[in-house]
Amino acid sequence: MEDAENKTLASADIMRIMKLLPHRYPFLLIDKIIEMDGDNSCIGIKNVTINEPHFTGHFPERPVFPGVLLIEAMAQTAGALCVHARGDDAPPQLVYFMTIDKAKFRRPVEPGDQVHFHVKKIKQRSNIWKFDAVAKVDGNKVAEAEVSAMLVDA
Repeated sequence: MEDAENKTLASADIMRIMKLLPHRYPFLLIDKIIEMDGDNSCIGIKNVTINEPHFTGHFPERPVFPGVLLIEAMAQTAGALCVHARGDDAPPQLVYFMTIDKAKFRRPVEPGDQVHFHVKKIKQRSNIWKFDAVAKVDGNKVAEAEVSAMLVDA
């Protein structure tokens, strides 16, 4: 298997993301990965559109992308990094979201926004990974958290 340090990826389209993650509509929240640096960091993108089902109730008069889905998108970006770092030859595994710490929401995300999810590995011990995650719109921080995940056999 390839060393994770050599697994820099310039970008990944939705088809590659669907190979890395088991999520599907309406719960696949990452549209594209624009950068992946070995097993160290990753930047994923979500294009927020009014056509998403949660906007019918959150909130009809002033649509706001749910904060919990920002956290989930951070976790999906981190999960894509975990699976990519293992390499295409590795046996199938799933990434289970374990913890959220220090979550803060700084401003609403609305239809038309493009959210960039920056995740950076803080530490890894065996199959447990911990990340700093920041969501940005137009370079401005809209949310942040520490998330951890566990790789398990599929």
